[in-house]
Amino acid sequence: MKNKGLTITMVIEAESANYGEGYSNIANLKKVTRGDGNSYTYISRQALRYNIVEQLEWNNTPVKASGTGSKKVIQFAPEATIKDYPEIDLFGYMKTKEKKDDEKSATTRNAVVRLSNAIALEEFNADYDYLTNMGLAKRADESNAIVQNEIQKSYYAYTMTIDLDKVGIDEDIEIPEEEKKQRIEALLRAVQYLYRDIRGRRENLAPVFAIGGIYNRKNPYFENRIQLRKNKLNIEKLEEIIESDQDSKNNTKVGYLGNSFSNDAEVKEKLNAMKMNEFFDSMIKEVKEEC
Repeated sequence: MKNKGLTITMVIEAESANYGEGYSNIANLKKVTRGDGNSYTYISRQALRYNIVEQLEWNNTPVKASGTGSKKVIQFAPEATIKDYPEIDLFGYMKTKEKKDDEKSATTRNAVVRLSNAIALEEFNADYDYLTNMGLAKRADESNAIVQNEIQKSYYAYTMTIDLDKVGIDEDIEIPEEEKKQRIEALLRAVQYLYRDIRGRRENLAPVFAIGGIYNRKNPYFENRIQLRKNKLNIEKLEEIIESDQDSKNNTKVGYLGNSFSNDAEVKEKLNAMKMNEFFDSMIKEVKEEC
């Protein structure tokens, strides 16, 4: 494939989609704090990767425990290669081989597909859900404690980047061009219809807005550039990035799920937004025909 970068920044809408370490009977959402003093929940890139790989049914790459005791880690098996396992082709690996005299050698492959955390575009307001297991407790004529879960429903933005020229190539291994393109197509379709199972809920992580393209420069142009204020998308900032050079001007595409933002008409008109399925169809077509 050509020495180009595919990047898409996506906006999704989700509720309480990633919890971190809790304490006592309180479950805490993963959060970061910005300079404005507000906290913003996020869905980690590891969580997004897990759901993508699981839904693609690529989570069959063999693994092996390495080390002993508290230093034992789980790594991909040394015999696993990118030829047979798309997961380690696109998301990289670290493998440790045993050598003579108890020595070890480690080989790594940097991720070809990189994901950012999905950061909330609306601040966290310390809302809680109070839960009990009353239904089962009544059956046993027992009492039960109250559990507290932090909750938030928000838009989130995250970015996916792909080094197209590195797909399907690892040292002396190279898969056929058609298979490389099939793997990218499968990945894009998974992101288009992504979901996440969490605490008895299935959250729809399919994007309501997507902006990006295939560029000569491998810069994630629109990462950290999505802003929402009272459900209004900041169009001016995105237009400025698009117009910043010929590469972004010629190759940027926008997908949009109608009536998601309050400035709906402006998004469609100023960004020349297409329907979401048209956006992903266009990206896949470009990968097949031009890369």
